[in-house]
Amino acid sequence: MPYVTTEDGARIFYKDWGDGGTPVVLSHGWPLDADAWDAAALFLATNGHRVVAHDRRGHGRSTQTWHGNEMDTYADDLATLIETLDLRDVTLVGHSTGGGEIVRYVGRHGTARVARLVLVSAVPPFMLRTDDNPEGLPVEVFDQIRAGEAADRAQLYRDLADGPFFGHNRNNDVDQGFRDAFWLQGMTTGHRGAYECIAAFSATDFRDDLAAVDVPTLVIHGDDDQIVPFEVGGKRSAELVDGARLVVYEGSPHALPDTDRDRLHTDLLDFIDS
Repeated sequence: MPYVTTEDGARIFYKDWGDGGTPVVLSHGWPLDADAWDAAALFLATNGHRVVAHDRRGHGRSTQTWHGNEMDTYADDLATLIETLDLRDVTLVGHSTGGGEIVRYVGRHGTARVARLVLVSAVPPFMLRTDDNPEGLPVEVFDQIRAGEAADRAQLYRDLADGPFFGHNRNNDVDQGFRDAFWLQGMTTGHRGAYECIAAFSATDFRDDLAAVDVPTLVIHGDDDQIVPFEVGGKRSAELVDGARLVVYEGSPHALPDTDRDRLHTDLLDFIDS
């Protein structure tokens, strides 16, 4: 299996699909891995693009490091991947936590290799409620997730899959296979990495990173997202990126790469090829 090695010795697993063409890098959400993007990767590669999707450190087949489970290191790992593969004119696509990773990459490494940015149900600009971020969610929301991760993460992932992640608790008809895949990917993630990543996606302030974005940006968000509410995430991110285009999926939940697969694929391809 292909890996790149970071400065601290972590091995980052990645998939590299397609026969060439404009590169697209897909960054996954918590507590998942690159498999969460398989359908999109196959679609984009079939339509003429080189598609790279990696397992974030601590997740899936990558090294379960004790340290570095935070956004700065995630972004630096992404830089290692992009530079090792010498990818240029890249479209970065991030779902949920992956949206934070790609935005922090821009904040730390710039856009010299980046042509476009796509945020899908993404955690920026800042999920946690603070004095200067009153629109965020209270810390108790994330403390509850941490408590579930610490006490019985297998049940936590089952509860998320059967409830808010896919919107299954809203009487949406979500295939059992999608929910089982979420649980399985979550259980391959290292326990410490998963626990620390909760702080990474909730308490990282991406407002300065968004201000540094100077490439065409597409923001896609469902307005019934119970994980990253639209008013907290997509709406505010689009306001902070100069010229960003916001596409709202009415009635859609957090897991757009599964629940709104065909529409998302079309929107991604149209934007990448524009």
